[in-house]
Amino acid sequence: MAKALRALVWTMGIACVAIGLAHVLVGNAVLPGEEHAGATIDSWGRFMGAIFAGYGAAWIRLARQATIPARTVRWLAGVFLLGGAGRLLSLAATGWPGAFQAVLAALELGLPPVYFWLADADERRTAAGPAVA
Repeated sequence: MAKALRALVWTMGIACVAIGLAHVLVGNAVLPGEEHAGATIDSWGRFMGAIFAGYGAAWIRLARQATIPARTVRWLAGVFLLGGAGRLLSLAATGWPGAFQAVLAALELGLPPVYFWLADADERRTAAGPAVA
């Protein structure tokens, strides 16, 4: 379980940094069908891309720790879940987004429970001590 947690934490960090930097560098063109959304959305998207890259860096920092603290995993997963909840609010307010955003919403709502479940796996492994052969 601890190995699965570490792999997921690394994957989340790398993916979020890559996605965030893509938004910063490419702007509106990174969003399918939104290449011409205008300067205001481009500015907002690049800013939010930088924030998302920073969020990913927090996951990477977490993955680099000797023991991954459950509290931090839960906190970062909760932020991700909040993003998914925001997508649900958008769905209620404005209707279905494009298919790509619907897939992202599924990930944002589906991955946090996995992180919550695995959150203390590394702490439990550390507390158990070295494996006896």
